[in-house]
Amino acid sequence: MSNIFQKIHMPKGKGLLIIGIIIAILIVALLVMSLMKGDEAVDFRALSDAEIPQDITSSVIPEYRDLERALACMVDGKVYVVVTRGEKPTSGFEIAVDKMVLEENDGKNTLAVYCNFKDPEPGTALAQVLTYPLQVAETEMNTLPDQIELRVQYE
Repeated sequence: MSNIFQKIHMPKGKGLLIIGIIIAILIVALLVMSLMKGDEAVDFRALSDAEIPQDITSSVIPEYRDLERALACMVDGKVYVVVTRGEKPTSGFEIAVDKMVLEENDGKNTLAVYCNFKDPEPGTALAQVLTYPLQVAETEMNTLPDQIELRVQYE
């Protein structure tokens, strides 16, 4: 019976070598999976109202401010992303672009825009005026994406 429970002894050098090979294989597998996914973070800078290009202020925002969506446009060779929340009955509605990721699926580039939407606290005294919350961001992209997708998280 004691023969069955004998310990297997392996020289220390070989054991470390095997563990090293296994770790290397796992690292390579993770790198390959991340490269195959094709997602790429997009650098951007949220703009203040004064920094928004006039073409966006006069043409894009009036056309899309009533909708809840994200859209991309090119002005003077720069790609801008405009995120709108639609018409709101009071002040206190906020929007903040959290991150942008360029995803490649079936040969098409989709820009996923992740936003945090914050609604006013119930019972808060607010101005009873129609508002159109929006955020404009200047990106480091050189070309417009094939598609754009708004992904919202409510706070």
